[in-house]
Amino acid sequence: MSGLFGSLASGVKALNAQSRALETAGRNIANVNNANYARQRVLLGDRGTVQTPLGAQSLGVEAKQVQQIRDTLLDRQAAREIALTASLSSRQSAYQKAEAALGQSIDRSASASSTSSSTGGGIAGALGDFFSAFDSFATSPTDMGVRQTLVQQASILTDTLQQVDTRLDQLQSDLTEQLDTDVGEVNTLLSTIAKLNGEIGHFEINTPGSAADLRDQRQAALEKLATKINFETRSSASAAGQIDVYVRDAGGTEIPLVQLAAVTGPVTLTGSALTAGSPATTVDVTAGAIHGNLQARDITVQLLRDQLDNMAGQLVDSVNAAYNPTGATGDFFASAGTTAGTIKLQAGLTATNLKASDGGAAGSNTLALAVAQLAGKKFTTAGGDAIDGTFAQYYASMVSNFGSISARTSDQYDDQINIQSIVTTQRDSVSGVSMDEELADLVKYQRSFQASSRFIQVIDELLDTVVNRLGA
Repeated sequence: MSGLFGSLASGVKALNAQSRALETAGRNIANVNNANYARQRVLLGDRGTVQTPLGAQSLGVEAKQVQQIRDTLLDRQAAREIALTASLSSRQSAYQKAEAALGQSIDRSASASSTSSSTGGGIAGALGDFFSAFDSFATSPTDMGVRQTLVQQASILTDTLQQVDTRLDQLQSDLTEQLDTDVGEVNTLLSTIAKLNGEIGHFEINTPGSAADLRDQRQAALEKLATKINFETRSSASAAGQIDVYVRDAGGTEIPLVQLAAVTGPVTLTGSALTAGSPATTVDVTAGAIHGNLQARDITVQLLRDQLDNMAGQLVDSVNAAYNPTGATGDFFASAGTTAGTIKLQAGLTATNLKASDGGAAGSNTLALAVAQLAGKKFTTAGGDAIDGTFAQYYASMVSNFGSISARTSDQYDDQINIQSIVTTQRDSVSGVSMDEELADLVKYQRSFQASSRFIQVIDELLDTVVNRLGA
């Protein structure tokens, strides 16, 4: 269409286009502090061209599409880094609780040989006091005060071992409860992603990329899912705008979680095995809070409990063998309690009936001395013992090893936070809202809107002249 009416139509279209651009800039500014929002921009383009007696003529400008500015590769990388951070964070938290359960601070920079001197109190202190009390008993076997002290220190040692084991057991129970919660959240998030997939597919049948707000919500759900478990995504081959979400088994085979608008099978946790898909297949979990909590519960914390059990069992067997060498006069520890959680004194053991010797002359101390000397005895697993080194060395090595694991995890977590921050900054530079840019666009579109309005006003005045004044 040419002439004044064609120009008027072009002006109206330009006004509409600038208005749409102003709305988009305003939406960007409103979401400047929304971490899940990706900035949008209006793509302006020519409405087309018509042939006129004067030649080809443009039909004017129009807002063709509102485009969401996202870098898919950066979004995927951000999800991967989030998963790694969540794994390290959950492990770090669990290790801090395990340290508290041990009842003593740990010098993470100490070597195994120096750990005992930096971890006073707790089991280390109780163990040292126990053998010191036996040494005093060997020196003064008839002193009732020394005898009472020995029974007291022995009770403190068994109580300490039991309390530490109870706290570690409770920590594992807490981690199991958290894992169950995380798995439930994973299934909820998968349902949310599948629902958003369906809605995006519905709205983008004819206008790909138009469901920008729904895409923001889906990306937010994916990043929340990444805090729980590692996964991969790809664009669906059969529906525009939709994605497939999948994990892998230990052999690298894909296990679909979400396809189009459906969840393919619930995620479940049985013991240490996380399964997903239909049929249920064991997932190779390598990141996310579920991975971190499984690592902490089933490997690190369980190792602490196993090592404490080994030490308690060695303590019971060695002390009883030295205290009751013939096996006929009564043990010091109950023979059935050979773990940290079950160790206890022999029923009926009191300060009065403590044995310093096996029936020799008054003041004899052969049995007490034999037990006291166990403090310096070096055991070896190669020789059939449950531990390596002395009791103090074994416990120091155990704590030092745990301290090294905890320290390494903390260092990795700090490094990972930096990496995630770098990736987030890179993504924000692409998808984030810049207030300066939006204000500049606001002024630009405002001026364009004003110019289009002025253009329409001029055409209106010309039409008024043609219609109302030329014939006068």
